[in-house]
Amino acid sequence: MTDYVPAMRLALAQAAAAGLRDEVPVGAIVLDAGGSVLAQAGNDRESSVDPTAHAEVLALREAARALGRWRLTGCTLVVTLEPCTMCAGASVLARVDRIVYGAVDAKGGAVGSLWDVVRDRRLNHRPEVVMGVLADECAEILTEFFAVRRMREL
Repeated sequence: MTDYVPAMRLALAQAAAAGLRDEVPVGAIVLDAGGSVLAQAGNDRESSVDPTAHAEVLALREAARALGRWRLTGCTLVVTLEPCTMCAGASVLARVDRIVYGAVDAKGGAVGSLWDVVRDRRLNHRPEVVMGVLADECAEILTEFFAVRRMREL
């Protein structure tokens, strides 16, 4: 198995940058078949006023532009939080080879926890899934963000 820790650290940096913009701190990286970074993004829903501006979708879009094609075969999506149904579906439709994520999203995850969109045998593409890479660090950045947000709301 490939070591996805360096890529996850880049995704965590994107998540931290998103958090500084008061976005939910989720970061995503797309690696090409050789392991080079094609794209990176953090959540941007609040700033862009776009409900689809999840880190994964933004990174997939950037990777497609970089490659000049929408089929991202050979690519790996690395994300700090388990993708939601939209992002899992986008990953399937983009034909990424694998999805690597850190923290499990028990409330909205669609790559094994709440749903398992990417392994649905009815779909024509099923990426490999690698979970739990730097899971504690990925969860901690979210926990801290929401703790601060709750304190501000008091």
